[in-house]
Amino acid sequence: MTVRAGAARRPALRLAAMLLVALAAGAANVFAFAPFGLWPLQLLLLALLFHFLHGTASVQQGAALGLAYGWGWAAAGVHWLYVSMHHYGGMPSWMAALAVALLAVWLGLFAALAAGATTWLRRRWNLSATLTLLLVAPALWALGEWLRGWIFTGFPWLVSGYAHNESPLAGFAPLVGVYGIGWLAALAAGALALLPRHRMPVLLLLPVLLAAGWGLQTVSWTGKHGEAIAVRLLQGNVPQDMKFERERIATTLAEYEFMIRQQPADLIATPETALPLLSHQLPEDYLARLGAFARQSGSHIVVGLPMSDGPGRYANSVLGLAPAGTPDAQGTAYRYDKHHLVPFGEFIPPGFRWFVDMMHIPLGDFTRGAPLQAPFQVKDQWILPNICYEDLFGEEIADQLAAGHFGEIPQTSVLLNVSNIAWFGDTIALPQHLQISQMRALETGRPMLRATNTGATAVIDHKGRVTAQLPPFQQGVLAATVQGYIGATPYILLGNGPAVLLALLALAIARFLHWKKAGKQPETGKNR
Repeated sequence: MTVRAGAARRPALRLAAMLLVALAAGAANVFAFAPFGLWPLQLLLLALLFHFLHGTASVQQGAALGLAYGWGWAAAGVHWLYVSMHHYGGMPSWMAALAVALLAVWLGLFAALAAGATTWLRRRWNLSATLTLLLVAPALWALGEWLRGWIFTGFPWLVSGYAHNESPLAGFAPLVGVYGIGWLAALAAGALALLPRHRMPVLLLLPVLLAAGWGLQTVSWTGKHGEAIAVRLLQGNVPQDMKFERERIATTLAEYEFMIRQQPADLIATPETALPLLSHQLPEDYLARLGAFARQSGSHIVVGLPMSDGPGRYANSVLGLAPAGTPDAQGTAYRYDKHHLVPFGEFIPPGFRWFVDMMHIPLGDFTRGAPLQAPFQVKDQWILPNICYEDLFGEEIADQLAAGHFGEIPQTSVLLNVSNIAWFGDTIALPQHLQISQMRALETGRPMLRATNTGATAVIDHKGRVTAQLPPFQQGVLAATVQGYIGATPYILLGNGPAVLLALLALAIARFLHWKKAGKQPETGKNR
């Protein structure tokens, strides 16, 4: 009886050990991303998960392994949300920790779905290790990440492809975007998971992928447009816990006015909500003074502030002040309103008013801007803003650039991200967000400027390289010369479609090979 009991416990102990290893591997995955940049680690750790999946006995075990891996990845990768909820939002520490843990469960469910579906198809189609790890697992992993990017407005922070903005796979970004790179990374991980019994996929596939990526980095999908412009990007370094205090607001307004007027430039940009008052609450002549400086100096000024559109209606906006033009009632010639809002931080999902109230977030229920908004002209260049979290959604930015390519609006030549992620303190959120902006530059073939409150304020060129950057948590101005680029990368024209289609095609090939192996042909006209 003792021998039988011990034998019965062995599978349970083995599964528990695998779950712990998957959890640790997921957590260690954070080192593949900024600021650490150990991108080969992402391939190795995902290969370990795929290796486990090929040996799992049931769909439930596969899903559990995926959940453990995904939970560890999310909890380690976005732990900084605790800072915003507890230190700045005033939420009790236990509740903030629980909220981060539950978010990690939600994000982990997408990995669980991919892992469970991989196990189910492997067993249902009786697939070999090669077909499972080179076709099914990478395809389902990529589809899971794509789903995470849009369900319930999406939260694609730290999807696999971001680890590769400086790896050879970065060359694929203008073709298939961050999700396509995630699929290629999963394909490489599947090849590694076949070691040591199957060496050929590693010896053939990995060199081809890396060489193709390197080669693609030499391709110029966009071209220079007009003359380069001089830019000044302001970093106010206003502490988040003081930003909305009445005593501090006057100082903030004075500091930003001084920084703006200190020196002219073709483009001067402040961070998101640099002016922490609704537009109608500003001193009566504040924007007028900035407009006068724009006209006198020939500068174009982009100012971040919440815009009031009537009682209870306000938008997270940037205003553009031009040297010439027809100003509106606010004294401005241009306005961009944030379209993709942050759940709980910028809009309140139904039934969660109590949660947002507990966090004490000012201005927590914005109205959305239009999905398509025109860029702001600065001499020869057209600047398209995006506000903070919006640059996580590459396809939405690509849609606006495509509209310019087809003449619906002027063609954007420079991207501008204005952010305030002081909510997350001195954490890895800052370099992670910079890495996200680098991917947008790679996908679109355009430079990305970043004006932030505490960092990372930077200039990124059209190849995704950081060419200038301010130290974080210091007040300062980043001055640089920026060349605009126009044209259309395949990603601008097709968005995430190719990545999704490649994943579905891989599944279709696996299905076809299953039919062929079983000696069957698909029966047309019937539901199967």
